[in-house]
Amino acid sequence: MRVVFAGTPEFARAALERLHAEGHEVALVLTQPDRPAGRGMKLQPSAVKQFALDRSLPVCQPRSLRLDGRYPEDAEVARMALEQAAADVMVVAAYGLILPRWVLELPRLGCLNIHASLLPRWRGAAPIHRAIEAGDADTGITIMQMDEGLDTGAMLRLERLPIERVDTTGTLHDKLAELGARLVVECLRDAQAGRLQPVPQPTDGVTYANKIDKAEAAVDWSLPAPVIERRIRAFDPFPGASSTLAGEVVKLWRAEVADPPRVPAQPGEILEVDATGVTVACGTGALRLTELQRPGGKRLPCEAFLRGFPVTVGSRLGAS
Repeated sequence: MRVVFAGTPEFARAALERLHAEGHEVALVLTQPDRPAGRGMKLQPSAVKQFALDRSLPVCQPRSLRLDGRYPEDAEVARMALEQAAADVMVVAAYGLILPRWVLELPRLGCLNIHASLLPRWRGAAPIHRAIEAGDADTGITIMQMDEGLDTGAMLRLERLPIERVDTTGTLHDKLAELGARLVVECLRDAQAGRLQPVPQPTDGVTYANKIDKAEAAVDWSLPAPVIERRIRAFDPFPGASSTLAGEVVKLWRAEVADPPRVPAQPGEILEVDATGVTVACGTGALRLTELQRPGGKRLPCEAFLRGFPVTVGSRLGAS
């Protein structure tokens, strides 16, 4: 099948790689413009662009696809490239740009989106983070026929994936990326055979996964310990949960719910320190921090962290 692929980060690259390996003709790759990254802030291609260049696939990087928007010249270049591609279908995964109606209607079979949640739960920008943060028992992938709404299109295929007790956004991302890649290939097989059966999304159970704000990284120790523990996993690897300790902003990468304090303690108060972890009082219960990171340092298990950063019982962690 002749395919246009639109995506940007590593999550999308997995799907593009699978489509290419399955023998689909990738006529055009749309991805976001190169962004500055690293210490030198040099322009870096997206994961999708790098894969496309390595396979000599044509690439287009418009800043917008709106012909009447801020960058009409970019949109016009993209329009000509899309028309020339003459694709049967467009596959979209974490692209990052809104697709206007003219794009949605251009391919013969429309645009299929790989969405990392069980729609209609967690429509929006950060479904993996929010599912972990909310304590959901499972998540999954929905392949959706795109329309002009925010993740509101009809469902073509859906598969559940349990959220393990130790899953972070990073580990769950990788599982979902591979699942999405497999499911979209299966959808294209159904499309070729005329077996696609779109199912409207339920009207009940709609939730929205708002984009992660760096300000959310600061731990509020007045919250219950299980809530903080989930946030630490949800914000790994980005933006990383953090708190101040002895005047430094410390990243908190791994934690476990601990026994509650035997005597009253202030939220953020350090109750116990040993090689296994730093136990901190929360609004309800306590949390044992087992992997931490100082500014400019590496993520370290607690025992190694304490060798370079002594921590005393009775001191307090505060929001960064």
